[in-house]
Amino acid sequence: MIETRLTEYSHGAGCACKLSPAELTEILDPVRDHPSVTHPDLIVGLATGDDAGVFALGDGRALIQTVDIFTPVVDSPHDWGRIAAANALSDIYAMGAKPMTALQYLAWPRDKLPFSLASEVIAAGLDVMTLAGCTVVGGHSIDGPEPTYGFAVTGTAHLDEVVTNAGARPGEMLVLTKPLGIGIVTTAIKRERCPPDLARRAIEQMAALNDVAGAALRSHGASAATDVTGFGLLGHLREMCRASDVGAEIDLESVPVLEGVAELLAAGMWAGGSQRNLRSVEPDVTTDRKVEEWKPLIDAQTSGGLLVSLPAGEVEGYLSAVPGSCIVGRMTTGRALRVR
Repeated sequence: MIETRLTEYSHGAGCACKLSPAELTEILDPVRDHPSVTHPDLIVGLATGDDAGVFALGDGRALIQTVDIFTPVVDSPHDWGRIAAANALSDIYAMGAKPMTALQYLAWPRDKLPFSLASEVIAAGLDVMTLAGCTVVGGHSIDGPEPTYGFAVTGTAHLDEVVTNAGARPGEMLVLTKPLGIGIVTTAIKRERCPPDLARRAIEQMAALNDVAGAALRSHGASAATDVTGFGLLGHLREMCRASDVGAEIDLESVPVLEGVAELLAAGMWAGGSQRNLRSVEPDVTTDRKVEEWKPLIDAQTSGGLLVSLPAGEVEGYLSAVPGSCIVGRMTTGRALRVR
């Protein structure tokens, strides 16, 4: 029995709180040429909207850096801490890298919530970092109007093993490693409309690391990858297409969605972040399917799976290495984004 509902203290849930792609572009466009975001050793920066930055160290290795924070996505402090840590680590795994160190960030409304709950959040986050073999070296805290938690994570990889979102090629297959529907579920949790079993399945999925999926990128020759979070599958796929100068086709019937999500969606469980995703992505989508049918494709995910572009000959091996993964589409020529 949860006495304090953390989701009551946030205006949104998890990665659904992210600014939309259009809003982010408006903010970042004026500073993309600033000297501090350009450097000869900067391999991946702002230009391609990738999951993490990549900086060459000069000895064949690279630093991979990312940051992810968000407001409560569930009511349990323990589960929120686990999910926040797994989500922050996901960007490192999506680049084919290994996490090394992390810094915590915590905003806490000191006059609204007891510090004991904050301790539970942090303890759970540290447990996941331990599981990932990542050392937490410090952090920062502030008094804030909403509880907010997350990590800045640094990883390492050999330069020739880094996987970006810019290497996809026409004819390759698209593989997704976790089902969609998380944003719909977390919206229902916040509104106290989610069946307990579905909530628990979604929480365990969010707390699951993408470590196996990330390691398999290198061993199975992935050309490009990204994790599916706040922009939804189509939003992150559009970034991959733009960065790679290719198009993509999604087979709607092949995309896995958590069982029970369709009923929640029909009942109006739809996050504000997902609505922003729809407005942003819809102009770029070609389809003869009704929007209601492909809403899960732009559902704002928290700690979602990896979306991977693989040569056809590597797909079977990757699917065998990553339980639960499946083919959801293919890369095409041009920049068209199709749902069939």
